[in-house]
Amino acid sequence: MRFDGKSALITGASRGIGRAIAVEFARRGADVALVGRDTAALEETAALCAAARAGAVAHIFQGDVTDQASVERAAAETLERFGRIDCAVANAGQSIDALLLRLKADTLDQMLDVNLKSAFYLCGAVAKPMMKQRSGAIVLVTSIVGIMGNAGQAAYAASKAGLIGLCKSVAKELGSRQIRVNAVAPGLIETAMTEKMPDAAREFLIKNAALGRPGRPEDVSGAVAFLCSDAASYITGQTLVVDGGVLM
Repeated sequence: MRFDGKSALITGASRGIGRAIAVEFARRGADVALVGRDTAALEETAALCAAARAGAVAHIFQGDVTDQASVERAAAETLERFGRIDCAVANAGQSIDALLLRLKADTLDQMLDVNLKSAFYLCGAVAKPMMKQRSGAIVLVTSIVGIMGNAGQAAYAASKAGLIGLCKSVAKELGSRQIRVNAVAPGLIETAMTEKMPDAAREFLIKNAALGRPGRPEDVSGAVAFLCSDAASYITGQTLVVDGGVLM
């Protein structure tokens, strides 16, 4: 699971799971392109990447993943900077809870834009250079909520479920060019986003996890690195659940 001489493009790399994924790739030898809105936070991620491995290169791209042109520019800059794109991780995500009867149209639009459309844009932006290389790995970060659903999270669950369909379809489209597309579905992971969860929801997920604890961002980053590595060279179109044993 080494990525020496390879590059990885990660959206939502400012903090949490995205930051852990960037550091994981840097530690394993890759040069990384970090995409997000918060430049200061991206610089913190870049510093952690540099600390993870001497000589690691982290390129920062401040942009909006809900804007197709911005995502395409990020991919173009990555290609220009590193000469190739070996791995792409669609990690950018957001959760806004609302019961169905109180769900506003703009909330639904925001969930679809951030969680689903941004991944469409990333897949499209990296497909051409990967097809030219005849190699590449794409990982979409979904959620167990996209598999099992959750009361009060209809919009979030729908957007995350859409990623699973996107994963399977793009895997079938690009497989003949030796491009693999997989998804990772985390459960309760300790991040700034999950800190806002109601205590009852947190307790439910921890109680129903076979391991009896919440996960760490590093638990997800290791799974992402595996799916992008040569160790997973015959795996595509799959969703790897990383939830401590909630969905069994």
